[in-house]
Amino acid sequence: MVEIPTLVTERLRLCALGDRHFEAYAAMLADASSTRFVGDGQPLDRMNAWRSMAMLLGHWALRGCGMWAVELRHSGEFVGRVGLHYPEGWPDLELGWMLVPEHRRKGHATEAARAALDFAFEQLHAPRAISLIRAENSASERVARRLGGRQATTIDFLGHATLVYSYHPDR
Repeated sequence: MVEIPTLVTERLRLCALGDRHFEAYAAMLADASSTRFVGDGQPLDRMNAWRSMAMLLGHWALRGCGMWAVELRHSGEFVGRVGLHYPEGWPDLELGWMLVPEHRRKGHATEAARAALDFAFEQLHAPRAISLIRAENSASERVARRLGGRQATTIDFLGHATLVYSYHPDR
């Protein structure tokens, strides 16, 4: 079993996804506003939410990094997922985030993603990371810019115009 590190920020705890997160995770992935800019843009049923969680956990074993569950430090409430992934066919190590609707626009994505980016550069010694952001996803663009990301290019990715934001250790 791969040990997934826990990261702690001022307001959040990034920890391994687990059974205790599944109900909230499945609800997030069943919400169309959460999935509209990811994959095929369609919400997931419980079975596919389970498969998604298993894939993200397996990513840690295969790549040494992955997505964390994001919880509020004071209550343990599930906020979303944030982290790094580099599945087969991806252009580079990606920093990604998805939050449940009630925790958006509170700075949680930026706070958690900053911790994940620090992990990428300080622990993995990654030379760069990217965020793949659908052209119409202005909220994620704002997060990427707050993290010091710069739009490097636009690509056709999974059939959608996708902005590639790039981050470097000297950000």
